[in-house]
Formats: sequence, structure tokens, C-alpha cells
Amino acid sequence: MSDPGVALTMLGILVFTIMIGFPVAFTLMALGVGFGYYAYFQPHQDFFDNRVFYLLTQNTFTVLNNDALVSIPLFLLMGYLVERANILDNLFKSLQIALKAIPASLAVATLATCALFATATGIVGAVVTLMGMLAFPQMIKAGYDTRLASGVVCAGGCLGILIPPSIMLIVYGAMASLSVVKLYAAAMIPGVLLAGMYVLYVIGVGIFQPQKAPPLPKGEGDVSLRVLITMLAKSFFPLAVMILAVLGAIMFGLATPTEAAAVGAFGAMLLAAGYRALTWQALRESVFLTARTSAMVCWLFVGSATFASVFAYLGGNVLIKDFVLSMDLSPITFMILAQIIIFILGWPLEWTEIIIIFVPIFLPMLPHFGIDPMMFGILVAINLQTAFLSPPMAMAAYYLKGVSPPSVLLTQIFSGCMPFVYIVLITMLMIYVFPQITLWLPSILYSS
Repeated sequence: MSDPGVALTMLGILVFTIMIGFPVAFTLMALGVGFGYYAYFQPHQDFFDNRVFYLLTQNTFTVLNNDALVSIPLFLLMGYLVERANILDNLFKSLQIALKAIPASLAVATLATCALFATATGIVGAVVTLMGMLAFPQMIKAGYDTRLASGVVCAGGCLGILIPPSIMLIVYGAMASLSVVKLYAAAMIPGVLLAGMYVLYVIGVGIFQPQKAPPLPKGEGDVSLRVLITMLAKSFFPLAVMILAVLGAIMFGLATPTEAAAVGAFGAMLLAAGYRALTWQALRESVFLTARTSAMVCWLFVGSATFASVFAYLGGNVLIKDFVLSMDLSPITFMILAQIIIFILGWPLEWTEIIIIFVPIFLPMLPHFGIDPMMFGILVAINLQTAFLSPPMAMAAYYLKGVSPPSVLLTQIFSGCMPFVYIVLITMLMIYVFPQITLWLPSILYSS
């Protein structure tokens, strides 16, 4: 078998082992070292003199020495601390009262809370689970259609993948050698656009199908303006100020993402202390979860770098690139094909595996098709939301099912997610047709 054929065998084994549940990081390293030993083998050489061992240690040092990755544990710590600050209940109630005059006000308040909380945490499972316990029962109690309520919670909880400070964009920036600051600027308008389209959809349902999203009973939630301002001051404004301070410092060049993440983590600690939630138990859990998630991401980087180096040495990258280019695809056909592959991969895999393992296969082909890697990254971030929402492997639906009443069927949750999947696809089409939606803000802020 030729070396490119060995490389394809290596890729096939990787996909198979991931599908049957092997740990991805260690699978990548094992395949990289195993096939790398074959690739670098020389007769009459001692076992540990093979260059693959040097490659593994060198990649470990190089990857973990990347300054851009320092912001990941800091943003994660910020998210876990905010999650444990017990702010969500008061935040939802205050937004629910503030937005009560809008049709489908409960759904709009849920989406607004999800967007704000997802921005602060970036953890899809946590947002969907918490809002599933808080907002979902209230919408059902208010007479909302189960499908609509399910879709609102699932779609809103996934916004953290796209809206900065997104951990996914940091990882993509490291893989594509792009500025995280510019990626954050590129994601702002698409993120607001997608959240806005969600809101317009539920308002439209409230206007044209009020039986699915009935208004609040007259007199419910009536409070004085002073009380409302006090409620918002205690719940909405502290979190919003912290998020805007972090993002503003990054986007206006006042701080690097790592520095802003450190300030955000400290601000989240102060926020938790202000809400009397900064207990030793909460801090210990937050640090433990941060360390565990950060270690997973970093070892995925190490495994991916080792695997990719051996795969490229055997000629796998060239073989795939030549095959795709030989198909004489148009840019739009290539983009559709790439996004379909990422969409399908999003069912069995987490976004970390997709970004670190499979997206780099497409990156070298982007210049040939004239596709901006920044726009491609934003489209991937939006696309991954469809993977979280699309049956049969919609992870957001399973998160919600885990905390919803037994009477709520998984098929109802799937059905409720589908309109939001269509909205995501429309948003992707708009960004491809009008790329300035993504590229305008970075060009204005960082034109020099």
C-alpha cells in the first residue's frame, strides 16, 4: 500500500474509533505515534530513536506554549463562576416583567436571558439545562405550545457557540492562525442577527398564532417603574456590564483576549461574591471543571497536531486536496459540501473534535476557492448550532429532555427545534451572499 493509502487508512480508523466511543485525544495520539513509527521507521534503528517520539514531545511543547490558549481556562472559569452565582432566576424574572408588553413575552425573555447567559458562560449544556428547569416550566404553565417552548430553550442555549467570548472561536483562531480579536468582531453582527431572527420568529408566532404563545394574564407582572429598575439593577446590569467590559476591552484594543479573560474571571468572582454565592464548594467545583475542560482541549490540540503531522507526512492532505480540486467545484458548491460534512460530523462529535481534527482539512483549500477563512469560521460556528438542534443526535434536545417533565416527548422537542434550524440555515445563506455581514466590523475596527 502506498503512503497516501496508509494515510487514508489512518483517517478511517480514527473515524471508526471515535464513533465507537474511544477518547478522542488519546486516539489521535495513539494513531499518530503508531502510524508515525511506520512512516519514520529506519532499519537498524533503536526502538526509541524513531523520530515520531521527538515529534510527539515537540508538538506537546509547541501547542501548550501557545499564548492564545491561555484565555480558554480564564473564560471557562468566568463561565463556571457565573453559572454558580445564582443570577439566572432573578435575571429571567426581571426581563420577563420588562418585556411583558411584547407578544410572546415569555419566549422573548427566555431568548434574551439565554443570549446573555450563553455569552457569559459559553457552555451549551449548562444554559439549556438551567433554562430548561427555570423558563421551560413557566412557559408550559402559561399555556405555551410545548414544541415552541422546547425550541426556544434549545436554540437560545446554543447561542454561546457563536456570540463572543466564544471558546470555539479561540480554538478556531489558533487552528487557522487568525486573530481572535478579529474573529470576535466578525461574529458580533451574525450573532446579534441570529438572536434577532429568533426573537422575530417567536413574536410572529405570538401575533399570528396566539394560542401557541398566549400573552401574560392582565395584571400579572405589574410593578412600578422603580421596582423594575431595582430588579434590573440587581440582575441584568451587573452581568451586562461585565460582558460588555470584557468584549469592549478586546474589540477596542484595550486588552488582549487573555488579559480581558483574566479581568472577566475576576469580575465573575466579584459577581458571585456580591450574590453571596462564592462559597468554597462553588469555587472548588468551578476550578475543577475549568481544569478538566482545559486539559481536554489542550490534549486534543496535542493529539491533533501529532496526527496531522504524520497524516501530512504520508501525503494524506495532498491526496484529499488534489481529489477535491479535481472535482472542479465552484466556490459555492465547495462551501455547501464542506458545511454538509461539518453538519453531519456535528451529530456524533463535539465541536472541539470538529474544529481541531476536521476543519484543518478544509483550510488549505480556501485560497483556491477565494473564500475568506474568517467568514468560513463564522459559518462553521453557525453550522454547529444546527448540529446541536437537528435530530436524531440533537444534543440540546437531550439536555432539555433530561430536565423536562416525563409528559414532554423527545419527538416534541425535536419538532420544536426544526423552525430554529431553518432560521440558522437562512442566516448562513445571508452571510454567504452578503459576506460584509461578517467582514464589515473587523474592517472598520482594524483597517490599519
